[in-house]
Amino acid sequence: QVQLLESGGGLVQPGDSLRLSCTASGRPFSFYAMAWFRQAPGKEREFVGSIRSSGGSTYYSDSVRGRFTISRNKAGTTVHLQMNSAKPEATAVYYCAAKQVGSSQYHIWGQGTQVTVSS
Repeated sequence: QVQLLESGGGLVQPGDSLRLSCTASGRPFSFYAMAWFRQAPGKEREFVGSIRSSGGSTYYSDSVRGRFTISRNKAGTTVHLQMNSAKPEATAVYYCAAKQVGSSQYHIWGQGTQVTVSS
């Protein structure tokens, strides 16, 4: 069974930086696109950003573009979300997700890691 495990969440002050990590196990992930989603209390799950299987291109939502950065290792087994200039609105549970190239749905999900941005 393929598994995703997020880590690196915690409490930070507005303007601080934080790096989340997602590690995949069970099968090679070279042909999987990876993405980050988040869900704030009382809100719908929201797309944050994604990275292609090659690691050569990324896509970000308008709300985080320019402040957040997604990267992955060459094997595709580890994905990071670098969060800079964190805002209180970024407070949420962050989820790592994966899908096979050519698929429309993210069908593999991690358990989530809590990020809280507060003074």
